[in-house]
Amino acid sequence: MPVINRIAAFHDELTAWRRDLHANPELGFQEHRTSAFVAGKLAEWGITVTRGIAGTGLVGTLRAGASPRAIGIRADMDALPMAEGNGPAHRSQREGVMHACGHDGHTTMLLGAARYLAETRNFDGTVHFIFQPAEEGLGGGRTMVEEGLFARFPCDAVYGAHNDPGLPVGTILAAPGLASACSDRFWITIAGEGGHGARPHLAIDPVLVGAHVVLALQSVVARRLDPADPAVVSVTQFHAGTTGNVIPAEAVLNGTARALSAAVQDRLAALIAEIAEGTAQAHGARAVVDYRRGYPPVVNAPEPTDRAAAAAERVVGAAHVLRTAAPMLGGEDFAYMAAAAPGCFVRIGQAGPDRGGVGVHHPDYDFNDAILPIGASLWATLVEQTLGPEG
Repeated sequence: MPVINRIAAFHDELTAWRRDLHANPELGFQEHRTSAFVAGKLAEWGITVTRGIAGTGLVGTLRAGASPRAIGIRADMDALPMAEGNGPAHRSQREGVMHACGHDGHTTMLLGAARYLAETRNFDGTVHFIFQPAEEGLGGGRTMVEEGLFARFPCDAVYGAHNDPGLPVGTILAAPGLASACSDRFWITIAGEGGHGARPHLAIDPVLVGAHVVLALQSVVARRLDPADPAVVSVTQFHAGTTGNVIPAEAVLNGTARALSAAVQDRLAALIAEIAEGTAQAHGARAVVDYRRGYPPVVNAPEPTDRAAAAAERVVGAAHVLRTAAPMLGGEDFAYMAAAAPGCFVRIGQAGPDRGGVGVHHPDYDFNDAILPIGASLWATLVEQTLGPEG
């Protein structure tokens, strides 16, 4: 892989950093150790560090030359509240917390680029290395923007990346337009009437009602939306009861809804409420739906996307850079940054012959360390090309 030689030379150090972060995962807005680790590395390389943005977030600023041009590159730092199923030496040391989405790798790739650029300074302008907390549903990117990220650190463009277990190692996706879906959440509280498990006819069982609601919600995408409009409705939690012989009085369902347009997003919100309330009423129960709008879609601007693709071609070759793809239905709070400054969010393939193909948010997921020099080289090349003489 034609990565930058200097970055390839410290691949082992990148791997050690990534595995240290993986072994010590932290949830959103709690990334104190991770933030300190990142800040220490940046300061060691002579990069100006500003901490305390959105709590545990930070920005490293590196200037070279006299040009007023500036770009930002963002990496997320948080982990997920789930148990790890892997058994490697670097497995999570924190019960119920796991880097199951590769944010440990994203952080390490940006650190690798920062180290190289601090050594070489082969550019004219300013780079802001943005290390963001709380991407996993808590909106750390939104908080950073609301706290004046781009007022304090003006950027002509901002970039982000995610590893992709569905793409082979050595492939990079940089496509203009829609890159991800909106990411909404819903809670459905079903109120029934509790009773003895041996006398269900004297109760209104919210567990049974909830089961019917879960099944009925599958009709939203399958039968109530235009098949040409991508959407997802997933019920991911079902909470009810405290023991085996008591019918509880209440059940709570929790889930997510995804869409690529505001019209479909509105339709999802209306249909989820209609179906939950109607299904509960048919069984003599009552449903209350709390639907909350989450991250908006990520939209890649044309010029930053062209620049990201040009850098990717330099690193992996033009034949391995994808310029068109269907938007993913995952959510990304990079959307708030891309709405505040022209942005591009790329995907870096990590599926190898023997590792890297397990999907994100799976207990057996692990970031593929083979792509650390690729991601670091992508960011370093992007800076040198964008802020170079021809940029």
